Amino acid sequence: MAASWMIERLNEETCLHHGDTDTDIDSLFRPDASATHYMLFLMRIYGFEAPLESSLMMTPALDLMINLRERSRSSMIAADLMKLGLRANDVAELPHCLTIPNFRGAAEALGWMYVIERATLAHSVIRHHLLTRLPIEMKSASTYLRSYSGVVGKRWRQFGSTLDHVARHPAIADRIVASANEAFRCQRRWLQNEHQPAVAARAVG
Repeated sequence: MAASWMIERLNEETCLHHGDTDTDIDSLFRPDASATHYMLFLMRIYGFEAPLESSLMMTPALDLMINLRERSRSSMIAADLMKLGLRANDVAELPHCLTIPNFRGAAEALGWMYVIERATLAHSVIRHHLLTRLPIEMKSASTYLRSYSGVVGKRWRQFGSTLDHVARHPAIADRIVASANEAFRCQRRWLQNEHQPAVAARAVG
């Protein structure tokens, strides 16, 4: 589903990280997948995407290149978590990834953005699967997974066009790739953070 030459390059040069990143979805496809598994999945995603969105919003001129508001999804995750039973205070106290940097420019920011935009390509599959496992919960708590419903291809192509425009100079393209790899490594460390389960368990309880 590559939409641009730059996305094709990113897909190829970050592929070593894809398997590790995608394993976080595996818990949702296990035979005993429950609402708690889904809640913990959303907690982990929220802890990474919320601070990343803040850094993207603060990147100079990035909002002139791509519509960040329509791609902002952390508030949807928060809403879904509250539909699953968390209180607003619980959501506010969830841990955030603290190693996401402030971006110096669009190239660095777009490299990080690639990681979370790529994840949206699997949202429809995840949602349809969970509808068979958790039909009641998914009717009210799937706003995040439905955020690109009907427009995922369009958004991916728009993102690719922005990447191609920014990456016209080889050095800038290299910077985007380096930033995407850094983002994948950061995300993996976050998802493996041994302190998260205890915090999440208290919220679930």
